[in-house]
Amino acid sequence: MYLDIVILSHLQRGPVHGYELKRRVSATTAYALHNNTLYPALRRFEEAGAVTKTAEQQEGKPPRHVYELTAVGRELLHDMLADLPPEQAADEPEFLTRLGQFEQLTPDERRRVLQARAEALHGQARHMRALAEQTAASPRNHRWGGLVVAELADRVERELAWIARLAELAGDDERTG
Repeated sequence: MYLDIVILSHLQRGPVHGYELKRRVSATTAYALHNNTLYPALRRFEEAGAVTKTAEQQEGKPPRHVYELTAVGRELLHDMLADLPPEQAADEPEFLTRLGQFEQLTPDERRRVLQARAEALHGQARHMRALAEQTAASPRNHRWGGLVVAELADRVERELAWIARLAELAGDDERTG
């Protein structure tokens, strides 16, 4: 779903043809967007009324299609940014895609996204603690596995601290603006 958000956010900047949209998405993400991902998404958006497609004539070449975001598309993008369902909250790209566009959300919407991510991270932290207990209780030496579990648990704790700082910033935005 985060790719849908990325595609719509690029269309938000203005009309663009498919190849250029693919190039822009690939240039701003670590993801090489392929035609079999881009064009079915654009077709879905067009069918939903979120995107319009017009043919632009080219001399000596077939027409190229230019895609433009509609008011329905802007609303859809906003709704996708503001919603982080529990099954997606544990997925880092889903979260970071929304976080990178927080300026489009209200402070309350930002806090809800942050809360969803924090809840997913708390679930991961519980899982890491259970793994650490299993590793410690094992009669076999799982030194390397224990190191991995400890690192993953530390990453979760660092991100939870970061989420808390981001939540404060979301509140600051509300007070200042």
